[in-house]
Amino acid sequence: MDELIAWAAFAGAWLLVAGPLYQGALELREQDIDREGLEASKARVEPPKMPSPWWWLVPPVFYLLRRQRSREYRRAVFDQLTQTQKEQFASFVSKATGWFTVALGASLLGAGQTWLITGRYEWPVWLFWLLLVVMLGLSVLYTALRMSRDITVPRH
Repeated sequence: MDELIAWAAFAGAWLLVAGPLYQGALELREQDIDREGLEASKARVEPPKMPSPWWWLVPPVFYLLRRQRSREYRRAVFDQLTQTQKEQFASFVSKATGWFTVALGASLLGAGQTWLITGRYEWPVWLFWLLLVVMLGLSVLYTALRMSRDITVPRH
């Protein structure tokens, strides 16, 4: 009975990863966003120029320059949006962050259950890491396959 409970906890923890990933993907797909308007706003702003390759000689400086230019670009694009688009974007980012946080927390539970399973059977540590990657991959694959097969009902 102990083994059955251990495997049920392992499976349950990983289902808690796949579920929020899928639910988050569904909700984000259904979110009412003016995607064309966002793309048009993005097209009106000139993309940032990459720092000179010479800055790779000092990687932290290259990183900071690139990050600053990227932040300025995002701010310029955001300034081009209408108030409605800004609200839509903020709502989208909030939902995405929420679902990602839930899936991340579940992934930590899944990692814990995976560790317990590998310890229970005295499997090598490399097998823990392999199982972790496989289970994360299966969770993402489940969402991708479901999203590609889901039928969207037109809204009226």
